[in-house]
Amino acid sequence: MSPDIYDEVSRGANIEPDPLPRPDRVLTVGAHPDDAEFGAGATLARWADGGTEITMLIVTDGSMGSWDPDVDRTELVQRRKAEQRAAASVLGASDLIFFDLPDGELVYDSDLRTSVADVIRAVRPDVVLGHDPWQRYQLHPDHRATGLATVDGVVSAREPLAHSLSGHPHHRPNAILLWSADTPDHVEPASEATFQRKIDALLCHSSQAVTTMGDATASDHAREEFETRMRRWMADGSIPHGIELGETFKRLIP
Repeated sequence: MSPDIYDEVSRGANIEPDPLPRPDRVLTVGAHPDDAEFGAGATLARWADGGTEITMLIVTDGSMGSWDPDVDRTELVQRRKAEQRAAASVLGASDLIFFDLPDGELVYDSDLRTSVADVIRAVRPDVVLGHDPWQRYQLHPDHRATGLATVDGVVSAREPLAHSLSGHPHHRPNAILLWSADTPDHVEPASEATFQRKIDALLCHSSQAVTTMGDATASDHAREEFETRMRRWMADGSIPHGIELGETFKRLIP
């Protein structure tokens, strides 16, 4: 996630304030460890508390996630996987899938689309959550590529005649929720408890504290500042639509 994510507030003119019925199974598709936590952490925590089975797919290996030119990238990859496992535990996710593709070098193609589609067919989620590939001025190529692979992967997964590597039968999710949307039309409410779970999950990604969270793990004061920014970012998106604190999405019906 971009370090200035808090200032990239997405407002929609016609947001639907009613949350989705709690799904039985969901799949998140994030380009990097921590992306799903930024985009949907509070929503995932609320659903998990209700019994939803959550699978988190992380597409890249996170090996570019440091500003230290001398970092051991092999060690960084293993650290980021451990951080992702810890964050998933905080949110209540039941399964993790790592594609381990090179961070920063992701290219959207039919292989990536088919790989995502096969995960969708295997997991059989009611809801798929991921990056909005149509977000204006999204600089990170991994976010754009992952978002396209997610949306197109849903289309491939739903089609009985689409190519499949796994042999799993086709599956059509009920909804796609895209975070960081320029024109969101759906908001999921967050309680104080699920907001704190989102923060706790994000802070599990301690290797990213400097690059994306303003050094939030350095002190209690730094954590409070990070929490305040996240609260403002979420509230700015949800308050205009009658929800004190929430996560906004573009909702697509496959």
